[in-house]
Amino acid sequence: MKMCFFHLMPYGYLPEDFSNQYHSVWVDAPNHLFDPKKGTQLYNDYLDELEFAEEMGFDGLCVNEHHYNAYGLMPSPNLMASAMTRRTSKAAIIVLGNSLALYNPPVRVAEEFAMLDVLSGGRFVAGFPLGTSQDTVFGYGEVPVTLREKYNEAHDLVIKAWTEREPFAFNGKYTQLRYVNIWPRPYQEPHPPVWVPGSGSLETWDWTIEHDYVYCYLSYSGYKVGKTVLDGFWEEVDRQGKEFNPYHAGFLQLVAVSETDSQVDEYKDYIEYFFKKCLHVPGGFANAPGYRTLRSINSGVSTQIVESRREQATDFNWMDYVKAGNVIVGSPESVREELAQAIRELRVGNLMLLLHFGDMPKDITLKNTELFAKEVMPYVRDIWSEYETRWWPKTMMDA
Repeated sequence: MKMCFFHLMPYGYLPEDFSNQYHSVWVDAPNHLFDPKKGTQLYNDYLDELEFAEEMGFDGLCVNEHHYNAYGLMPSPNLMASAMTRRTSKAAIIVLGNSLALYNPPVRVAEEFAMLDVLSGGRFVAGFPLGTSQDTVFGYGEVPVTLREKYNEAHDLVIKAWTEREPFAFNGKYTQLRYVNIWPRPYQEPHPPVWVPGSGSLETWDWTIEHDYVYCYLSYSGYKVGKTVLDGFWEEVDRQGKEFNPYHAGFLQLVAVSETDSQVDEYKDYIEYFFKKCLHVPGGFANAPGYRTLRSINSGVSTQIVESRREQATDFNWMDYVKAGNVIVGSPESVREELAQAIRELRVGNLMLLLHFGDMPKDITLKNTELFAKEVMPYVRDIWSEYETRWWPKTMMDA
């Protein structure tokens, strides 16, 4: 198993009545709610937590890109990744990722990711998300029906920019460049491993399988709902005649570890803050018309995910989230038993652990991280040890 510490960097000071008083945590939450002085402390605490995760033996450190929101304060995850490269030396730096269609020209992603790969000495993993409806359509004004086409073209340009050793011209539908000639080029040959975050779109399954990338299902609905999505992905892998390898997929799971099962309510306020406030997004923002293809809609997978999230956002309390598998909570023994079950049911070799969520303070995050690393991680790390991954920085596998 590859164990990756995932951080959203949320804003932890939303008002008590936020969900009732404000339309959404994304797109139109007024930024007068943000206190820059508190933000300074949060950013530094969050970087401390990521660096501590490397000390605790996590394989990778994950950050990602979002815009106009209090859910995750990283419009530029590359800035956070660059800060981490100077303070870490053993963990992979995983940016999940840069939303390719938002960059004009997309070679900006090729350049900055190459810089991070070189700066880290080849410890970098590149994430290429399509981007949420909130970020891409409502935040940055992209046309939803052409978003995926623009994304695909941007991807092709980035890969060619990484692998060509002479200047070339690029004449696409959305980007035309007389000269493409990035400096620096990536440290890894031919380029860093690529992971693709997804939310259940069938086209993303097809695309990651075709390009032999890692499909990362970033779900907050929990592993019980997530199994439907991963089962669909593995069925598509089999249908295309590809060999099963659990490292071809990843999954994000919230986990909270206490010393005993009787202490788990110490996390209840942070769980409810995360699901009630950080995920307070109306369906109209999350699914702009044209954002999901007709094929994905007709499959029923997206509908199931949306409906489960709507129910969870309105009707659940913190114990409901625990029972539904949104959060795996308990003593080390209880957590490792349920987590091992989730890993085997999902058949994933890359696990992204959200050990900080909501308004969780730094000391609780460090405690959660240490308990997980020392009392849970060793017991699940050898799952899938019979498989090898080709989606990890080669420099780290050769070390």
